Amino acid sequence: MQKRISELVKWMKQKDISASLLTSTANIFYISNFYTTPHERVAAIFLFQEEEPFLICPKMETGEAKASGWGFEIIGYSDTDNPWELIQKAFQKRNLNVNTLAIEKEHLNVSRCENLQSIFPNVKFESLEEIMHELRLIKDEKEVSLLREAAKLADLGVEIGISAIKEGRTELEIVAKIEYELKKKGVKDMAFSTMVLTGKKTASPHGSPGLQDIRKGDLVLFDLGVVLDGYCSDITRTVAYYSINEKQKEIYDTVLKAQLAALKECKPGIEIGKIDQVARDIITKAGYGEYFTHRIGHGLGIDVHEYPSMHAANKNLLKEGMAFTIEPGIYVADVGGVRIEDDIIISADGAEVLTNFPKDLQIIK
Repeated sequence: MQKRISELVKWMKQKDISASLLTSTANIFYISNFYTTPHERVAAIFLFQEEEPFLICPKMETGEAKASGWGFEIIGYSDTDNPWELIQKAFQKRNLNVNTLAIEKEHLNVSRCENLQSIFPNVKFESLEEIMHELRLIKDEKEVSLLREAAKLADLGVEIGISAIKEGRTELEIVAKIEYELKKKGVKDMAFSTMVLTGKKTASPHGSPGLQDIRKGDLVLFDLGVVLDGYCSDITRTVAYYSINEKQKEIYDTVLKAQLAALKECKPGIEIGKIDQVARDIITKAGYGEYFTHRIGHGLGIDVHEYPSMHAANKNLLKEGMAFTIEPGIYVADVGGVRIEDDIIISADGAEVLTNFPKDLQIIK
């Protein structure tokens, strides 16, 4: 915790930033180890160049904040308090002149910016996003360990889902089975809404499970992940139920070939865009280029989607300790869709694949 605070304070001094304000769940957790989802209430950390930081949160969560290891001031407030007045008093107590305030511009809403401007009328806002992306980009040993364990639970989720496939069973029934069994293993939260899609619905990359029932000849797509001690996993596997036609198999084989080729390219010093392009070239050559409608992957950590964005135009280089997904897909409306997704960590000489559920085509009977 102290090392992360020190790195942020060092940046503040370099940029002559008077104070920094962290407001997102992920960044508060990264800096403090306090995981909070305050809904409409205010939760925030203020950091300074020389003064000790303080955390403000609902009074009912101050016990959890202390238990997380946060050793600095905690300001708790009730639902009848105005947290912005308490923030103003905290600054007055420190007698600080704030000229420049770094904020999460992509997270802080207009109303809260106006509250800050009422406290600091002449303040200039700077963005915190870039430095927080940079700090969170390279995972330390503890983070890597948590990502590994979260990936194992994602593997288990797919295994549970596949074992639950049965003719006439609905997508939502299988979702319920997956989440029930994972909760029995201690999983409190899924990283995102669990996706089980069948038949032609698999052609929607972000489809929504419903009462569609599984039928023989369907593709069945699973996309799921868990949150383990604040860190996320994300896996996608696609299987066939009972039988598979020639077109579906061609799509599956093409996606698998593209995914394996992309994984092989993942090593330190490689341009991110090249990873996308390697997979896209294979899919395009097979005649399905227009049906690969998203990037090759996304960063992974406290947020299930975080920096970097693994798209074709990204010229940044892969570095040891980076965590992200590799997930090519082909989605044909009248046939169905296939996506295969793994979580990986860049190692010194290549990539460690964290999700290990088999990817060879499975026909479930």
